[in-house]
Amino acid sequence: MANRELRGKKCLITGAASGIGRALAIALGDEGAELFLTDINAVQLQDTVTLIRDRRGIVSQAQAFDVSDLAAVQAFAKTIHAEQGSLDIVMNVAGIAIWGAVENFRHENWRQLIEVNLMGPIHVIECFIPPMIEAGKGGNLVNVSSAAGLFGLPWHAAYSATKFGLRGLSEVLRFDLKRHGINVSLVCPGGVDTGLVKTIQIDGIDMQNPAIVKLKNRFQKHAVTPEVAARATIKGMKAGKYMVFTSPDIRVGYWFQRKFAWPYEIVMQLLNNRLNAVAQAGKSNEEGHSQSV
Repeated sequence: MANRELRGKKCLITGAASGIGRALAIALGDEGAELFLTDINAVQLQDTVTLIRDRRGIVSQAQAFDVSDLAAVQAFAKTIHAEQGSLDIVMNVAGIAIWGAVENFRHENWRQLIEVNLMGPIHVIECFIPPMIEAGKGGNLVNVSSAAGLFGLPWHAAYSATKFGLRGLSEVLRFDLKRHGINVSLVCPGGVDTGLVKTIQIDGIDMQNPAIVKLKNRFQKHAVTPEVAARATIKGMKAGKYMVFTSPDIRVGYWFQRKFAWPYEIVMQLLNNRLNAVAQAGKSNEEGHSQSV
């Protein structure tokens, strides 16, 4: 059952210190939800909490930890359930982005993406959804995937592995949890102008190369703000939608992919070729190094 009235609903948001997670926390706080927030960045998380409380929002719990740490998620869940009972809304927003061609990608980056982007949401689901089921009050599970969970974008092999995985997980849970009155929404953002855009690293690429800078600037011009993405997410959740798009280009692209498979494959190959040319122009003279953002 979708939550259309959010006032008083107990809502967990991961990745609440920045980007879409922060925008969601602020928007839901404004609507009167009771918030339980987490992020790996303690300083920025506290900034979010302070801002929400200054706006008369309710933050009952806020704790900094890494969602890939199962013990940390379990401890957070245990505290919340002991003090507050089961939650009404669980939002998996936390994630990292590391891109690069497969021949440049390091094993530790594959592992880190899987641990944070896929196992992180799984940890949260393990710890918070069974108590929701037991409480028998229904609720919402919102998983933030990506356009890279829909399309085979260049340089996104490892990132897409995690986002397609989250999409598959959500596809199963939308049916498994329906009998318990828990609605599942899969959010598929396209370009969102967050701090990630400014700090993203790509293996083997000099990010200061003019060709790469031009590509990033073009991306930012077409990206929506985190606030726009948050509003679309909340609207979709309230309406009980499964697949939620934060910008019309991704909605159109997904429709095109399903209706016109052969032209879609041509477009994606052309995009891959174009970005590969840009990558060659911006190729680092030394072995590239990726970092989490």
